[in-house]
Amino acid sequence: MNRREFIGAGGPVLAGLVLATPVRGAWPSRDALEIRMRSDVRGERVWFDPVGVLVDPGTTIRWVVEANVHTATAYHPTNGDRPRRIPVGARPWDSGYLVNPGDAFETTLTVPGVYDYYCLPHEQAGMVGRIVVGRPPFDADALPAEARPIPDAALRNLPALDRILRERAVRVLFP
Repeated sequence: MNRREFIGAGGPVLAGLVLATPVRGAWPSRDALEIRMRSDVRGERVWFDPVGVLVDPGTTIRWVVEANVHTATAYHPTNGDRPRRIPVGARPWDSGYLVNPGDAFETTLTVPGVYDYYCLPHEQAGMVGRIVVGRPPFDADALPAEARPIPDAALRNLPALDRILRERAVRVLFP
């Protein structure tokens, strides 16, 4: 039985449990879109690569550590009382700390809208990302909430929605 058959046999409850579990080398999805968790040699610059992506509903996203310790954490009140910056009805995620190069975490995004996420130890340094699921127009509840502030560095590093829609993947390249 492959992973899709396994998930299908377990229904939505089991699928959510499986997809919200760190991969750490087991059962990686072959068709997942990968986002690399990067750092320069000294750890002074940290970023998600790509920092912004456009995907279809139902796409599995896999975050993979290249260096340093990172998390992939949705902006949502259940994750450290952060503001909700994912669509209403979407399941928030938190990878927990991914420590070793190659450690990975996956989740599948099904609700159309804009999903903002951050790295817990590096949010203040601006390590954030944005995923757009589907294409606008979204309903008003699908857009990120700005009720509580997030760090200025995080706001500066989130790519604009129109840029993501135009380029499909936005990368930050450091020398």
